[in-house]
Amino acid sequence: MGELASIAKVSKRTIDYYTNLGLLQAERSKANYRIYAEEAISDLKFIEECKSLHFPLEEIKRKLELKKEKDLQKGEVEKHIHSVAQQMKQLQNDLSTLIPLINNLNDQQVKDFSKELTTEGEMLLKSLLRFTS
Repeated sequence: MGELASIAKVSKRTIDYYTNLGLLQAERSKANYRIYAEEAISDLKFIEECKSLHFPLEEIKRKLELKKEKDLQKGEVEKHIHSVAQQMKQLQNDLSTLIPLINNLNDQQVKDFSKELTTEGEMLLKSLLRFTS
């Protein structure tokens, strides 16, 4: 677990929490240590990415299950498409709220605000400013 935490840049406590929730799967060694498969690294990255997008853990668990499912049922695919469409609609609503606020920022406020953002957030802000100008 410590090696996985180091590679994925998360805490052991986070891995333990995700394992207890069923987001990550582990085998047990004879000495009762948890052994994670190679895919646990990509699963952790996926979980952290979903968390950064503010998905609830139950939704993340469902997305992980869909990701691993080899033979998706038509109903599951339709539910997933509906979920993505709902998320896109919410993002469009969020943008329609944010764009007028961004347009009212002066140059100094934009610089100050940009300092608080991740690289991706800063790039998004810059493209929104170009889009709305």
